[in-house]
Amino acid sequence: MTDLLSPVLTRNWGHDRSWTLDSYRSDGGYEGLRKALTMTPEEVVTEVKDAQLRGRGGAGFPTGTKWSFVPQDNPNPKYLVVNGDESEPGTCKDIPLLMASPHTLVEGIIISAYAIHCHTAFVYIRGEVVHPIRRMQRAVEEAYEAGLLGENILGSGYDLDIVVHAGAGAYICGEETALLNSLEGKRGQPRLRPPFPAVAGLYASPTVVNNVESIASVPSILRNGKDWYAGMGTEKSKGFTIYSLSGHVANPGQFEAPLGITMRQLIDLAGGIRSGHELKFFTPGGSSTPILTAEHLDVVMDFESLAAVGTMLGTKAMQIFDETVSVVRTTLRWVEFYKHESCGKCTPCREGTWWLVQLLTKLEAGQGQEGDIEKLLSICDDITGKSFCTLAEGAVACVTSAVKHFRDEFEIGYHTPAWEHLPYEKSALFAVAPQGAAA
Repeated sequence: MTDLLSPVLTRNWGHDRSWTLDSYRSDGGYEGLRKALTMTPEEVVTEVKDAQLRGRGGAGFPTGTKWSFVPQDNPNPKYLVVNGDESEPGTCKDIPLLMASPHTLVEGIIISAYAIHCHTAFVYIRGEVVHPIRRMQRAVEEAYEAGLLGENILGSGYDLDIVVHAGAGAYICGEETALLNSLEGKRGQPRLRPPFPAVAGLYASPTVVNNVESIASVPSILRNGKDWYAGMGTEKSKGFTIYSLSGHVANPGQFEAPLGITMRQLIDLAGGIRSGHELKFFTPGGSSTPILTAEHLDVVMDFESLAAVGTMLGTKAMQIFDETVSVVRTTLRWVEFYKHESCGKCTPCREGTWWLVQLLTKLEAGQGQEGDIEKLLSICDDITGKSFCTLAEGAVACVTSAVKHFRDEFEIGYHTPAWEHLPYEKSALFAVAPQGAAA
């Protein structure tokens, strides 16, 4: 099964001191930048457009098209903001990339900023992940020392500064306009759109906001060419991506493969479901995407195929759950997260997620009443399409999909606690030693 892998972003992760400039350069690092600087910014945008790179932060919007929205006749500065506020349950691709190869991102930032005529770029990283922040800061320092940042980069006449910013730890700041507010020192709450960031973003200036993996994919496109990149993936979902598998698989971790691989193949790459058990359900793209079940094992993991079965590729965060897991308990834990992370700006999200937690808590404890499931779905309907941003949309996606696939398990919550129906210790990944026993 290893021939399914396409290590591009991850190919140097195992190298000695892979995070250093010397190690990165020894494997062709910054060759994509050298090529980009021989082109015009408009040619770089066209190259990325033609490669059909789509955003890796969840929405899958074409990256080159997003860059082309920046109005070059606007006299204000142009800004590039890289979203590294990775904090959704199950999502773990950007942080390992920052740890293992921060120069991949630095090179991508320089090329991307050059393409949109930007001279100041920001990297916004979740504040709790101290080590990746330090790695990124050091990579930026090395780039300055080597003449890859600052004035007259590689003698091209192009200038660029990168600012690494540590957030205060709020999931809502993964939403691009809340992130911009946070960067400006304001409360991390989403903005009303329009105007969109491309027109009036950071400091009311034209701004492009892209995910870490999206920008980190750019150097390989410049180095190897648009046809090379477009030669991987499916008809409308081109290239490679990092899939993160966690939970009840033998070998959880990051697996880089072309878009279009199936869940069955990914699970095989991760060593299969843990011994003696079978798949019950999984998230295809993080906890904010509708769950799927074993019947979807052969669905192609790309943007279009997953949309066709009512879910999303999202951040490619596959949380794998076997038959020992309570869907009710899992859904409650996810919704508790979204309730806690709600910024409180809009009523549907602020109040709706609170009520979802109350009902799911009752159902988990076996204290539900007839009609509670209908109430759950009714609240979800009151939230969907009526909230200020997509945080609440993700909060209801896990609820509605769980009820759709496992309604009978929610009905058991009318009379039996979830921990009696499916004892939680059976789903634990790590055995807990009895009290007083030797460690």
